Amino acid sequence: MVVPSESEDAASVAPPAAGQRWRRSRPELLVELVFRPLASALVSILLPLRVPPPLVVLTNGVAGLAGAYLVARGQLIGAALFLQLKTVLDNADGRLARKSGRTSALGRYLDTEVDLVVNGALVVALGYLTGAWALALVSLVALTLVLSADFNEDVLHRRMRGETVVTQPPAASEGALARLLAGVYRAVFAPQDRAFQALAEKRLERLLVRVDDPALRRGGALAYHDGFASAVVANFGLSTQLAVLGVCLVLSVPVVYLWLVLGCAAALPLLELRRGPRVRQAVRQAVG
Repeated sequence: MVVPSESEDAASVAPPAAGQRWRRSRPELLVELVFRPLASALVSILLPLRVPPPLVVLTNGVAGLAGAYLVARGQLIGAALFLQLKTVLDNADGRLARKSGRTSALGRYLDTEVDLVVNGALVVALGYLTGAWALALVSLVALTLVLSADFNEDVLHRRMRGETVVTQPPAASEGALARLLAGVYRAVFAPQDRAFQALAEKRLERLLVRVDDPALRRGGALAYHDGFASAVVANFGLSTQLAVLGVCLVLSVPVVYLWLVLGCAAALPLLELRRGPRVRQAVRQAVG
């Protein structure tokens, strides 16, 4: 299972429009510098044509699956190009939905679950290409962890700063398909979100167990979910992952990408170790 790590999507800040995309609290640099400008140019073309945003989502899925197919065939440069096209489309669909006034829960859930299918297909293709099936499967687990950390760290970072974040927009009024996709999200992704957030809350509570003052506790919580950690994890996001995979494919070293995913996962405990001293320092400075 691979969780959503959207260029801008996955949760909405109140008052949310169903399926609305949003900017991260800390940007994913490649998105800001490369993919968002390309997506904006594409949206300017699609908007007057009244292209439905869900069609753009499906097209990004087709591009991603084409990239996975070409990976398995060993056509690595073509695969790299399709994966970057997928990322541009992935950054365009929510922007198109907002500008056209056609945001929906259907589009939001479809986007997330298309990424799930493409990510799984890519890992299978990399395993087939390299023959390193064990490494590919471990990398799939690592990618799941990294993308979950990416998504939920941003959600928690926002909540600690007083924003209301809705991660599951209502789909009941949008028809059977939207309800089905929402059900898939609740079954596949929601448990990961709850587990990640519960672990973070328990860790923070242990760090603040002897702190009773609400102001001190809030200061400690803000230090725990600081901007640096959020920025680092944001740049482990899916757009960056696919860009790095594209570079590895062009250089004919796909197995290197699998190891880089493990490296991203290994960085998460290091960020966690950094949080404890920051929380204690914030509390001491506030007291002293």
